[in-house]
Amino acid sequence: MNIDIIAVGKLREPFYRDADLEYEKRLSRYARVHVIEVEEVKKPDEISPALSVQIREKEAERMQRFLKPGAFVVALCIEGQEMDSVDFSRELERAALHGSGHVQFLIGGAIGLGDSIVRQADLCLSFSRMTFPHQLMRVILLEQIYRAFRIMRGEPYHK
Repeated sequence: MNIDIIAVGKLREPFYRDADLEYEKRLSRYARVHVIEVEEVKKPDEISPALSVQIREKEAERMQRFLKPGAFVVALCIEGQEMDSVDFSRELERAALHGSGHVQFLIGGAIGLGDSIVRQADLCLSFSRMTFPHQLMRVILLEQIYRAFRIMRGEPYHK
């Protein structure tokens, strides 16, 4: 299986980078994982609703270039579908069987994903109704993908 994580922004904190690299290493026995970082749009301290939409759409355009035809696209959105780890594992397994066996996850920047790219997703997924920093969300996503593969393979995992 091929998995792309298309994320707005770079991991700035060393502890996020370390965790990211650790989970990418663990996942390498199950899938080919490729992280694609697109440039964040610089934001003023005060953002109007209209400017917020423009920024999200500009970042969506940057992400759009990396979407692959036939891939199963998952947008991480606070208003998306919530599921537990077992259900996520089943969904990832189902997505792996979808077309090309290529799954792409989309993580927006600090103010979320643009509507234009969310509309292209096959699944909108929420890890919680809480708000997380987008850098931390990338680590959480990698951990949950790793856990999903462990569940698929019947390997032990922490509940």
